[in-house]
Amino acid sequence: MSGPAITIIGGGLAGSEAAWQAANRGATVTLHEMKPGRYSPAHHSPHLAELVCSNSLRSDDPHSAVGLLKEEMRRLGSLIMSAAAATSVPAGRALAVDRDLFAAWITGKIAEHPRITVVHEEIAELPPPGEAPVILATGPLTTPELAAALARLTGEEHLAFYDAIAPIVHADSLDRAIVYQASRYDDGPGDYLNCPMSEAEYLAFTTALKAADKVALKEFEEQKYFEGCLPIEVMLDRGVETLRFGPMKPVGLPDPRTGREPYAVVQLRKENREGILYNMVGFQTKLTYPEQKRVFRLIPGMAQAEFARLGSIHRNTFVCAPKVLRPTLQLVSRPDLLLAGQLSGVEGYVESTAMGLIAGINAARLAAGREPVVPPPETALGALISHLTRTEAKHFQPSNVNFGLFPPITEKVRKKERGEYRAHKALAALAAWQTEVGLTLP
Repeated sequence: MSGPAITIIGGGLAGSEAAWQAANRGATVTLHEMKPGRYSPAHHSPHLAELVCSNSLRSDDPHSAVGLLKEEMRRLGSLIMSAAAATSVPAGRALAVDRDLFAAWITGKIAEHPRITVVHEEIAELPPPGEAPVILATGPLTTPELAAALARLTGEEHLAFYDAIAPIVHADSLDRAIVYQASRYDDGPGDYLNCPMSEAEYLAFTTALKAADKVALKEFEEQKYFEGCLPIEVMLDRGVETLRFGPMKPVGLPDPRTGREPYAVVQLRKENREGILYNMVGFQTKLTYPEQKRVFRLIPGMAQAEFARLGSIHRNTFVCAPKVLRPTLQLVSRPDLLLAGQLSGVEGYVESTAMGLIAGINAARLAAGREPVVPPPETALGALISHLTRTEAKHFQPSNVNFGLFPPITEKVRKKERGEYRAHKALAALAAWQTEVGLTLP
């Protein structure tokens, strides 16, 4: 089975989604993935679409911005959303997956597709311009060689920030006489494990955290973090109470031993369906490995904690999208080359996948001699693209999807009903757009 050819470099979430979209719309896809020959500092699995920072795809509320984005992707036949549905684990109101099952499921689907060929080799240079579209979806850890090639092409310096990975602990190493199960405000048992702290325990923990040894940045690295994924020690530097109003917020989590809310709480979220592993929620860190073990074992219930993975820090790379990207995700300087994923300037697994979805659709259209398309601004997809291409360049920063990126509401709508209003308007606009441009489900 053959069709117009496209090349995709990078087999993460965005690259896998792009390959699926393009192939299901008639293109013949060659997907290049450098693993297992070479791994980034944060990746370890040979599978495609490996999740690193978390197993959570965030809120599944259809009236939240990210919930709406996921629903739009489902309506466009998203592979990643199908994988999430097939491999989900309990996580309260969030959508979380079994990391290993998720990546294996996607890898299998890609391998089975008759129009997709996966080539496991590293690409160090961009293919020369030609008739066949190319999608670059190499992610936040793009190799220095490819990053340099992209910099030469765009003529722009890349921005970089540093994103930290949270530790994972073995459930059977936790003290269940102290740790209790509850989700915030839920009446039932809940999907999270909670480690409660008294004021004295919190102050002892924050004192140890502040004094702990951190991994030093290299001489050429600039300390620049994304606000949505700050290391806990960076948050603590903003004030001793910062963590109690952030990832260690105790509100809505009364300790069953006392019936009262603790002074602070560390939450643990299921990492797999079996509940063998738990992720320390919001505990991204750049502490050294020995210090992580020492300091995190000060948390009540974690004195004997065994870590399946310790936290680490890695560089994220992205372009200044307002200067270099068209709303179709094509490069201004080279329209046959499209960017997808975090490299395009979005933040988050879902957002990165969404840009892969649009890039895959447009690459298939370009390969077939058709005009690329741009989602309506009322949609979550369109709002993200508007952020990428209409933000003032000197103020541009990567962003998760949020309703602040959407066009203003001009009608009178009560505040608590605005999410539902936006979702209804977005999905209506998406349906009309799909009909208009011929984007029926694959």
